[in-house]
Amino acid sequence: MSKQIIAIICGGPSSEHEVSCVSAGGVLKGLDRQRFEPLLIGITKTGTWVELPIDYPLTIVNKQMPVVEDNGRHIEVNQSGFSLDGQILDIDCVFPVLHGEFGEDGQIQRLLDEAEMAYVGSGVSASAQAMDKDVAKLLFASSGMKVAEGIAVTEHDWQSAADSMSFPAFVKPASGGSSRGTHKVKSAAELKPAITDALLYDSKVLIEKAIKGREIECAVLERDGKVEASIVGEIIVNPKFEFYDFEAKYLDDATTVRIPADIPELDADEIRRLAVAAFHVLGCSGLARCDFFYTHDGEIIINEVNTMPGFTGTSVYSKLWQASGVTYTELISALIDTALSS
Repeated sequence: MSKQIIAIICGGPSSEHEVSCVSAGGVLKGLDRQRFEPLLIGITKTGTWVELPIDYPLTIVNKQMPVVEDNGRHIEVNQSGFSLDGQILDIDCVFPVLHGEFGEDGQIQRLLDEAEMAYVGSGVSASAQAMDKDVAKLLFASSGMKVAEGIAVTEHDWQSAADSMSFPAFVKPASGGSSRGTHKVKSAAELKPAITDALLYDSKVLIEKAIKGREIECAVLERDGKVEASIVGEIIVNPKFEFYDFEAKYLDDATTVRIPADIPELDADEIRRLAVAAFHVLGCSGLARCDFFYTHDGEIIINEVNTMPGFTGTSVYSKLWQASGVTYTELISALIDTALSS
């Protein structure tokens, strides 16, 4: 039986370009080569699509993150699919391991839909809704879930809107990822620089009341026609970091994940139920990582849903499934099978 060709796409124009490359390196390593043949495609930071060799360096070396360089092997993308040197590439399924802008906001999904190509993950609408944390919060709240108190502001109205805020608060881009542009603000004086920085990543910014609570994560997987939730885990951040920021996530061994999270079983089950509910509320497909706050009095507050979470073998998403009895390779295969059957 011939192997199915899987196009793994990484990089892109977002602030998470490098993180995407690391995730793609993981998928490449974990792919079941008995069943699948990988084709590695990179998108440079300026948006040029290139074919990359399978041994292209996609790991963090001495705190240096990998990037996609333009090697001249340009890939054309149109409604007929992907082509190289005028030849249409034979692809069975696309695994767009792209985080943030262009990857999780519905843009590449629209492109793949127009080319009628099967792909891993959520479609246009679910991706766009999950990416915009303001929109997602409204959808969660309207379905009865608890969300953090806060407001959405723009460059023009933040001053008047922020006057009513209490501190500490979190300032973050509405559509950011990997905690880029996110700040913990402890006084009104710190608000302007935090908002100015967050606006570099998006034109809409969320100011949310800081929640005193533990960070609990749950991974959701769609396979064999069913949507399942993993065991829940807790993010433990080294006290030297104010919160789970980009440095803590990727460049410093500052965080650990406690799996399973040390919380009552009933609350863990409720978080799992809410994770699946959030997946359905947004209309997600394939996979998502749902992030919650769990307060000292047992209140469960949904924070956000990532439709293409960090995806290396040691990422939280894959660790949660590993603990739930699904290996990294099985996870990748299940996602491709779901994409091909939908």
